[in-house]
Amino acid sequence: MINSANGMMSTSSSSATAQSPALKTYFKTPEGRYKLHYEKTHPSGLLHYAHGKTATQVTLAHLKDKPAPSTPPALPSSFSASSGVRSAAARLLGGSNGSRALSFVGGNGGSKSISGNGRVGSLGSSSSSNSMATTNFDGKGTYLVFNVGDAIFISDLNSQDKDPIKSIHFSNSNPACHSFDHDARDGHDLLIGLNSGDVYSVSLRQQLQDVGKKLVGAQHYNKDGSVNNSRCTSVSWVPGGDGAFVVAHADGNLYVYEKSKDGAGDSSFPVVKDPMQFSVAHARYSKSNPVARWHICQGSINSIAFSADGAYIATVGRDGYLRVFDYSKEHLICGGKSYYGALLCCAWSMDGKYILTGGEDDLVQVWSMEDRKVVAWGEGHSSWVSGVAFDSYWSSPNSEGRGETVMYRFGSVGQDTQLLLWDLEMDEIVVPLRRPPGGSPKYSTGSQSSHWDNASTVVTLQPAPSMRDVPKISPLVAHRVHTDPLSGVTFTQESVLTVCREGHIKIWMRPGVAESQSTNNTETVSSTSLKDKPLFPSKVGSSSYK
Repeated sequence: MINSANGMMSTSSSSATAQSPALKTYFKTPEGRYKLHYEKTHPSGLLHYAHGKTATQVTLAHLKDKPAPSTPPALPSSFSASSGVRSAAARLLGGSNGSRALSFVGGNGGSKSISGNGRVGSLGSSSSSNSMATTNFDGKGTYLVFNVGDAIFISDLNSQDKDPIKSIHFSNSNPACHSFDHDARDGHDLLIGLNSGDVYSVSLRQQLQDVGKKLVGAQHYNKDGSVNNSRCTSVSWVPGGDGAFVVAHADGNLYVYEKSKDGAGDSSFPVVKDPMQFSVAHARYSKSNPVARWHICQGSINSIAFSADGAYIATVGRDGYLRVFDYSKEHLICGGKSYYGALLCCAWSMDGKYILTGGEDDLVQVWSMEDRKVVAWGEGHSSWVSGVAFDSYWSSPNSEGRGETVMYRFGSVGQDTQLLLWDLEMDEIVVPLRRPPGGSPKYSTGSQSSHWDNASTVVTLQPAPSMRDVPKISPLVAHRVHTDPLSGVTFTQESVLTVCREGHIKIWMRPGVAESQSTNNTETVSSTSLKDKPLFPSKVGSSSYK
C-alpha cells in the first residue's frame, strides 16, 4: 500500500501481495503454478526526475561469505538518512529520542548493531548525535540492484520487505545500467553507468555497510564525458576477464576498460573514419583507460551480452542488427537483422549455442551460432519486446541421461505488460534452407577464428528474413504481470523476477518452492537452495560447435 502524500509504504505481508483486480497472482505451466510471493519497490514520494526518466533495470548480486574484521572500521558520526535506509533505521531506532542499542538479523543473515541518540527523519534530515556502527554485518546473501530516477536501490532478495535496504543518489545524472561481478577478486564488483556517460565501479559490500546516500570508495571512469559524453546504454564485466569490463554508448561506440588502471588515465582515440564500418582502435599509452574503442554501428547500441565463457560478445542496436564478435580476437564473426525496427535486448543460452533477441517488431528471435542465422521466431507479444532471458535452472523431462540440452526454456517481457514463457525443442523445428545473403552491410574483420568454415575476411550480416522462411513458435505461457510496460526478466533457481519500467519488481516462486517454504517458514524466503547451487556458474565449457 502506497501513501502518495508522504511516500511511506506499508511492509505488512498482506500489502506485499496486494494486486490490481485485473492481475492474477499466479500463472500455470505444465510443471505447476508459479505464484507471486512478494514484491520489491521504492519510496515513490522521494524520487527525483530532474534529469528525465530511465527504464528500470535489475541486477542480481550474490555476495559470498566473508569473515568479519576483528576491528570494524569507524563510520561517520553524522549522516543524512536516505530513503533506502529510512525504513530499516526507523525500525531499529523506533523513532525514539533516547539512546538505545539494538541488533537484528535480516533476510540474508546479516547482523547489525545500532546505537543512536536521535531519530531518523525524512530524506535530507540529519542528526549530529546519531551514530551507526557495523559489528558483524558482512553483507553476504543475495541482493537486487535496480535504478529508478536519480537513484540506485538495493533490496534484500531473501526478505519480504518491500522497501529497499539502501539507496544511492546521484546529483548530476541518472543511473541507466549496472552489472555485478560475482567472481571479483578484490572489493570492486558493481559497475554503474549513467546517462551522462560517466561510469563508476564500487564494492557492493562497502555500500551496504555505509549509512549515507552517496557512493563510497568509488572509482570514476569517463569523468564528465572526457572520453565519450553520450549516455551509457549497457555495462558488463568480462567473464573471466580479471577485472576487465566494457561500456556501450548511445553513439554506437563500445569501450574496454581495465579495473586495475586509474580511471582518470589519459585516453584519446582517432576519429571514426567510416561510421558504417566496424573498427577497433587501441589507446596509445600503456596507462590509458579505456584501453580500446570498438566502433560497432551508426546509432545507439541498445544492449550487450557476453557468452558464459567470455569468448563472444553480442550487441544489438538501433539499426536493427544483432552482431556477434570474437572478444579476444576483436573480430566480427556473424550477425543479422531484425524483421523490422530496432533490437532492444539480447541474451545467450548457457551452452553458447543460441542467442535471443527482442525489439520493435514484437518478435523474439532465436539465433543459432552454429547456423549463423535466425532459426525460430516467437510470436506472442503485442508490443515491443524489452527483455529476454534463458532459464538455465529449468530442465526438460526428456533431457535426463542425455549429455546435451534437448529443450530450452526462456522468457520474454514487453511493453504489452506480459511475461511469456517459451519452450524451444530444436529437433521438432524444421529449419528452411539457408537463403543466399544479399543487400546487407559487409564488414572487414581480418583473419577469421579457426573453427568457422568461412575463411573470407569479409563478414556479411544476414538480411531480414522473410516471414515464410523462419519457423514460428508460440508461447507456453502468456501472463499479464504488471500494469506498466516491462523492462526486464531474470531467472533464479527458486523464482522468476519481472520488473517494470517504473521500478516495481515481482518475485514469482517456482512450482513447489512456495509450498515447501510456507511449510517451513511463512515469513522469510529460504536462501538455502540459492547457496547450494551458484546463481552464476563461474566455469562453463567451450561451446560444442567449436
